[in-house]
Amino acid sequence: MEVLTFKIILVLALFLLALTVAAYSTWAERKVAAVMQDRIGPNRTGPFGLLQPLADGGKFFFKEDFTPAHAEKFLFIIGPSLVMFISLITGAVIPWGRSLNIGGVSHDLQVANIDVGVLYLIGMVSIGVYGIMLGGWASNNKYSLMGAIRASSQMISYELAMGLCLLAIIMMSGTLNLREIVNQQSHGKIWGIIPEISGMNWNIFYQPIAFIIFLVTALAETNRAPFDLAECESELVNGYHTEYSSMKLGLYMFGEYVNMFISNALIVCLFFGGFNFPGIDWVVNHWGENTAGILSVVSFLTKTFFGIFLFMWIRWTLPRFRYDQLMHLGWKKFIPIALINLVLTGAIILAFEHFVK
Repeated sequence: MEVLTFKIILVLALFLLALTVAAYSTWAERKVAAVMQDRIGPNRTGPFGLLQPLADGGKFFFKEDFTPAHAEKFLFIIGPSLVMFISLITGAVIPWGRSLNIGGVSHDLQVANIDVGVLYLIGMVSIGVYGIMLGGWASNNKYSLMGAIRASSQMISYELAMGLCLLAIIMMSGTLNLREIVNQQSHGKIWGIIPEISGMNWNIFYQPIAFIIFLVTALAETNRAPFDLAECESELVNGYHTEYSSMKLGLYMFGEYVNMFISNALIVCLFFGGFNFPGIDWVVNHWGENTAGILSVVSFLTKTFFGIFLFMWIRWTLPRFRYDQLMHLGWKKFIPIALINLVLTGAIILAFEHFVK
């Protein structure tokens, strides 16, 4: 019963965290853009404009909820709801921290520690595109449909390269369990040469090519610039959510920011040691499990927030690709490079095992 209570509290905490991050990512996005364009950004609603996301949320709730006359009403509602639901449940398998000791019982800071966590995430990401397709098709608008088709073809193209990068990590780790992948990045000498530093044996040192490809494919999967072809205003009015208003539009927008948050959390788990930080074992031994657990959550979120900042930086730095350039990059560049990286990873693993024997 105590474990169930902890899990329920953890689910509620993650739900609130995801919504808070999504809301304040809109504020951060405008602040980052303002700094890069020598402007001030939101500064009227609350100190430093910190209440702007609450004002935006209130606006979404109170605006007229318009549904086109010839739209498929049921699917028109299901589309944004599915996007938001899928983006939220993906965080269930992410290990957000080490563990907390409550009443003599250690509780992992992870909702569901399943053995196929990586497969679960890829499956959820694949289902998420249905929300976009349903919204675009049900709107009965040619611009919305074109945006939905672009989004689906873009995600299919880049999921292949993303999957190949994940295979390289899985081959190195020997597991699909995200917590185990994170734990393996805690100990060991980097390349067997650099002296061991507790909590610093990160996969980024072994798979830099996979990281670069995964980062770019994550941008494409979340429809972030320069891969926002599904909603480019200059061609498709507003893409797949052209006909949406009120909170339905808000669900699409919040879903995109939650996806960005979860994508960066996954990148941290796979390449940057997850919740591990330099000297984590020393903290456990000297300051206790709970202190290490709290610091591990801070470490994880710090890395994740830096990734979100990087996504925003890229958006306001690089121009949007043409659609043919987008597909060319995915099919003719990233997939072959990811395949070569996968083969090299396998060859190095076999050579290392043979050398050890």
